[in-house]
Amino acid sequence: TNAAYGVTTMLLKLLKDERPTHLGLVFDAPGGSFRDELYAEYKANRSAMPDELVPQIGLIRRVVETLRPHVIEMPGVEADDVIGTLATRVAAAGGEVVIVTGDKDFQQLVGPRISLLDPMFDKRTGVAQVRDRYGIEPERWVDIVGLMGDAIDNIPGIKGVGEKTASALIQHAGSLEALLADPDVIAKSGIRGAAGLIQKVRDHAEQAALAKKLATIRCDLALAETLDDFRYPGPDRARLEDLCRELEFHRLLREIPLLDVVVPEAE
Repeated sequence: TNAAYGVTTMLLKLLKDERPTHLGLVFDAPGGSFRDELYAEYKANRSAMPDELVPQIGLIRRVVETLRPHVIEMPGVEADDVIGTLATRVAAAGGEVVIVTGDKDFQQLVGPRISLLDPMFDKRTGVAQVRDRYGIEPERWVDIVGLMGDAIDNIPGIKGVGEKTASALIQHAGSLEALLADPDVIAKSGIRGAAGLIQKVRDHAEQAALAKKLATIRCDLALAETLDDFRYPGPDRARLEDLCRELEFHRLLREIPLLDVVVPEAE
């Protein structure tokens, strides 16, 4: 039950510390996504789920049911795309959105009303943090991925181009599209090894464009949900306590009463 315990602990802490008025949780639906059709090797390097984790997925879903966030699964896309669509829609309507994730790809969605929270490291990422690290606006993050790739998702980039070089190239060219249209701009960038980089960009332009497409989170899904669907009612305390006893999460039983005073009335 160690994975289920970890998820429960994280979610209880999130509720206690963040006091959300609206809350949603997105699972990946079974089956592939449109990215698998674009690139057959997408995420092909990922190993199978460990045997000890498989039976815990059902337990995690039971925990989620007692905590009562609004849950979505959408076939044919990834959870990232559902989150991206919801986040940008709410932000455009004037809401404040916190995406709870450890996935750096969500940096492309960061804006004045969208920030990230990595609960594993209690790390928050806003526009300033992205600018400070990469020297670019958040929406240009996927341009960097186009150049350096993403080993976690098995997205090929341009060999020999890492984060620092990719950031410098996008800062200089303005966008991946501009760089691919005229690789010679690299000659004026002052980046070491410019001549070699020019040739690499020319040779791998299609690969870089594909990498960006694979890393781009869709924000245009046709979702029926409205903001009211995500209004958070608080956990079902009785069921949550029963489940914690069943799973022998005795320490967490002491955390549950703290939730009574932290779920505010939504305006």
